[in-house]
Amino acid sequence: MTTLQLIDHLSPRLSSTDTVEKALQMTDEFKLTHLPVVDDENFLGLISQEDLINEEDKNTILHFLQPVFLPAATNGNNHFLKAVAICNLYHTNIIAVTGDNNEFLGTISSETLITTLGSFCGAAENGAIVVLDIERSKFSISEINSIVESDGATILHLNVSPHLLSYLLEVTLQINKKEVATIIATFERYEYSVTFYSGEELFENEISANYNHLMNYLSI
Repeated sequence: MTTLQLIDHLSPRLSSTDTVEKALQMTDEFKLTHLPVVDDENFLGLISQEDLINEEDKNTILHFLQPVFLPAATNGNNHFLKAVAICNLYHTNIIAVTGDNNEFLGTISSETLITTLGSFCGAAENGAIVVLDIERSKFSISEINSIVESDGATILHLNVSPHLLSYLLEVTLQINKKEVATIIATFERYEYSVTFYSGEELFENEISANYNHLMNYLSI
């Protein structure tokens, strides 16, 4: 999915000739921490509410604040994950979307990015989560998939993240079934380090453990 598919074409914008006072009114009206500044359809940057508040003279025009504008924008042809990275980098609740010639096309809100990211990683799907710590040299997607499929399950989403230990990878799997005891056992048999999992077995094991603790307590 490209950023162009998520764009809000009716997003508010400012001009470099607008005053700080007007910009502050718009941040309050639209509940935004940043607003795009656009001249002749050319994107100049985002101005932050904090910088507007810190400007003592509210009649100052935005042109004079251009050195603090944020270049928080992405091309409309980029994948939406690029927009997520930019939003995280600049800590804004919107980012601008531009064309090949830096023309302003609109904005994407952080809320839209979070919703899209949730759908992208299968957060709404029912199933279990399994987290593995794997040595980089032994990471094999085909083997991981074979282990999951051997139990009749399917990987809905696979994410690889850097580990605190440089020689390891943290691999997170979302699987389309909740009964993962057999899958966990197979991973451990193949000497995978399972650091976390959630599913029906985990819930049932917790109930069983709590029941046993209660019985032991009552026997004292």
